[in-house]
Amino acid sequence: MIEDLTVRNLLKNGKLARAISDASWTELRSMLEYKCAWYGRELVVVDRWFPSSKLCGACGTIRAKLPLNVREWTCDCGAVHDRDVNAARNILAAGLAVTACGDGVRPQRESSRTGRSSVKQEAQRVTAGTPRP
Repeated sequence: MIEDLTVRNLLKNGKLARAISDASWTELRSMLEYKCAWYGRELVVVDRWFPSSKLCGACGTIRAKLPLNVREWTCDCGAVHDRDVNAARNILAAGLAVTACGDGVRPQRESSRTGRSSVKQEAQRVTAGTPRP
């Protein structure tokens, strides 16, 4: 499971451009796609607009704003989150939701809400189940 990032836009940041270029994120994604296809695996790509950093992994609330300089934050429920660890956990949970029930990982916007949850969708055959939280 990976998060879809717009590398081109990230390179516009003067402070991070060199580090991002050196990391070759686009090449890494290409290799992951190739390896998954080679071994018959599915690469789950979480949408770039999914609020992985702003979403509380404990209660599910989404913060309105979370500037990049804030590395640790406390939710109203009392949970303290490291920004990167919380984002990684949320991306994992979203990817597992996609593989388990075919649910999308885009954040629901007010104009696109259908009122249907992934539970109401027809069940898909899953060979390796994951425990439900």
